[in-house]
Amino acid sequence: MYESDLMDGGVWGWLRRTRSAPPSAAAADPGRRKVYTSALEQAEQLFRAASTVGPATRPLLIFYGLSQAGRAIAAASSTAKGDDWKLAGHGISQKKESLLNALPEVAVITEKPGRRSSFVRLSDLLKSPLWENDAIPLNALWDTIPENLTSPLQDTGTARRTPLKTVPSFISQDPHPLLSVPVDYFPSWVAEAERPQEALERYLAAYPTVAARDSYPWVGDSTDPVPRFESTDDGWYWLIMNWTMPSGQSEDRVARLAYLGALARPYKGRPHFFPMLGSNSGPLHPLMGWWAVLHTLSVLVRYQPAEWASCIDVDHSTFAVPVEELLKHAMLTLPRLIADTIDEVSDGELTDRGPNG
Repeated sequence: MYESDLMDGGVWGWLRRTRSAPPSAAAADPGRRKVYTSALEQAEQLFRAASTVGPATRPLLIFYGLSQAGRAIAAASSTAKGDDWKLAGHGISQKKESLLNALPEVAVITEKPGRRSSFVRLSDLLKSPLWENDAIPLNALWDTIPENLTSPLQDTGTARRTPLKTVPSFISQDPHPLLSVPVDYFPSWVAEAERPQEALERYLAAYPTVAARDSYPWVGDSTDPVPRFESTDDGWYWLIMNWTMPSGQSEDRVARLAYLGALARPYKGRPHFFPMLGSNSGPLHPLMGWWAVLHTLSVLVRYQPAEWASCIDVDHSTFAVPVEELLKHAMLTLPRLIADTIDEVSDGELTDRGPNG
């Protein structure tokens, strides 16, 4: 069975239906509408073509499918003014000398804010940071993708930061002045540290909205509290974390869910906390994390074919299986992420007819 058969057909069907009734920003402008419809058609065809090939060329097709979908996202944006929805060029690149490094060490940079290039303008529309002054290694970008939690390119131990997932279903119906929610996927080195409170604070420095929590359950002496971590079957840990509601008053479940949405970014229907990278002042939007990783892989496919062939050699490369897994996840995850992002930039006007509505 081709992986095109495994891709979420409901999502592609929803995306196709939006072409006859686009978000209002695209529907109101003939130029935008034409780009929206044609770019989505190209994106779908590229993804379906990607499902018929292996990892030697798949990153190229997936990336350009995502790139075309990015044009549709920009055309649908309600905040893009004038010609700000028009994209030209990539806006992201790799330091040339690093392309011969080991895969995790390929250095990725972006253009400055204000350019018309795809990565720059989409980052602006999605309130996602750029990093024109600091190169970020592919390994760190790789770890921002939730699907890569258990398949790192290179496990950097206590330096590794991966997305933290929340469990909104835990939030009770009863009004309360605290937003309380389990936060999952803390690594064992934090929970099992000799001084877990210090390890937790060090870890959370990359997650400012989590670090700003009000409290969490603890055990032990109040002068030296120990976070009450709970273990999971897969070797990770979760911790209930509390935030005081902005009003300082008891709020219903709807209000607390909305506040969680303001603190975290949605990913496949569930709020996640994504780590900051380098000197960035905030986390990458998940679409831009995928974009940065796939653009880097596509560059290696195009310009370093021999080195890329070595990377995906299952018999000799430790990177081969993580790359294969990433590309499989991309076929399933990115259509949903594209649909969710179109809904996001159009102020949720398509929610009622969304792929999961």
